[in-house]
Amino acid sequence: MTDSLALAALLLALAASAHATPADPARDRASILAMQGEYTVDFAFDETILLKPGYERAPAVRTGGNEVVIVVEDTPKRVVLQHLLVEPKSGHVTKHWRQDWVYQAPTRFEFTADQTWHVRPIPTALTTGAWTQCVYEVSDAPRYCGTGAWRYDNGIAEWTSDLSWRPLPRREYTRRSDYNALAVINRHTRTPNGWTHEQFNTKIQRRPDGTRTPIAREFGFNEYNKTTEVDFTPAYAYWTATAGYWAKVRQRWDDFLGQAPGVHLKTKPDGMAMIIPLFTQAQDIQDGKTVVDTEIDAVFQQWVEKAPPESAR
Repeated sequence: MTDSLALAALLLALAASAHATPADPARDRASILAMQGEYTVDFAFDETILLKPGYERAPAVRTGGNEVVIVVEDTPKRVVLQHLLVEPKSGHVTKHWRQDWVYQAPTRFEFTADQTWHVRPIPTALTTGAWTQCVYEVSDAPRYCGTGAWRYDNGIAEWTSDLSWRPLPRREYTRRSDYNALAVINRHTRTPNGWTHEQFNTKIQRRPDGTRTPIAREFGFNEYNKTTEVDFTPAYAYWTATAGYWAKVRQRWDDFLGQAPGVHLKTKPDGMAMIIPLFTQAQDIQDGKTVVDTEIDAVFQQWVEKAPPESAR
């Protein structure tokens, strides 16, 4: 990381730990589970500090949607939440992102190069008393992980991650090529009517020789407000029909991400070469058709392989 990124991470870490409370994994788990539910969501992204000479600030991004968050797995030290988008007029359902939370996780995957995630041990000092959140694409492909402790200062439940790398989001890689990675600190906060997800992003061009050029900083603010105005019945029906199928998909990803070295994707960054066949298979399941395991395996055999071994860091 650059000196400025390291300083930013240090300042946020110090702020998060200034009034640290003893670890309480049961209370933390309740805070994570509180993210389940039905929401209207607003997404906002604004470039703030411009770091590269001559760079012009990109337009602000404002989008939104209707999203239900479903609990897929719930144990004392592991919680899995699946997000599903619903278009109210048509009832169309889109499987969205997934977040896995693990208490005192020993390892996590890290975005190390284009389409490559290496599995690395988490330092004991970082993971002790902390939760690691890992975020996944719509195809359950990896995105990023972050580790941090939940805090409850002044009665507010809040989790702040360490600084970690993530690939470009879909809103960016479809229209930009001047950077290829984000250095990110994430913060989740429970609110009276839902929860928020803040992103402290630095856009960076990483090169194979290890040099980096920061482009700009960006603040992302995603607000999840509970709603009773949207009919999420189609989302629940979709998940009831396809949950078993997606469990098989997750298992195949876990075969790569459960241990070193990790995973390399042979798809383009948009991942559509995997998203289309996997979503088609899920739709077939929902339509009452049969999808055999070898059909899932064929998608992975074509597009997924082990990450190359890491050289000494």
